Amino acid sequence: MTRQEVALLVKRLQHRHHRELTAALAPLGVSLPQWDTLRHLGRNPGASLHDLAQLTFQTDQSFGSLAARMAERGLIERVPGPGRAVRHRLTEKGEELWKAGDVLAGKVMDESLGALTADQVDQLGALLGRVLAQSSGES
Repeated sequence: MTRQEVALLVKRLQHRHHRELTAALAPLGVSLPQWDTLRHLGRNPGASLHDLAQLTFQTDQSFGSLAARMAERGLIERVPGPGRAVRHRLTEKGEELWKAGDVLAGKVMDESLGALTADQVDQLGALLGRVLAQSSGES
């Protein structure tokens, strides 16, 4: 198998995960980008808009719009940070949605990667981590 074929398989898997996660999260009334924001903010409380934009693969401008809508829905709140910085944190409602979505995402990933043994999942994760580290100059 060529590197291009492997890269295409990775992209197809990512696309499948995106579709399946979108469908799984719909009953919660939260989009995948919103849930991804909740997930990253839950793991990185007090993150800046820029940090969250990078973690969710968005521009600062598009994430700013998303964050404003999420704050209006009571999912996140903006709090003062050092200097003029604005930080973000989950509200109780946002944390509940994050945790409910996490259960659904776990089911999607279990189904998706269910054909692999635990050791194979570990190997795949290690290989992808190595590729990502190398391509970003972190190795």
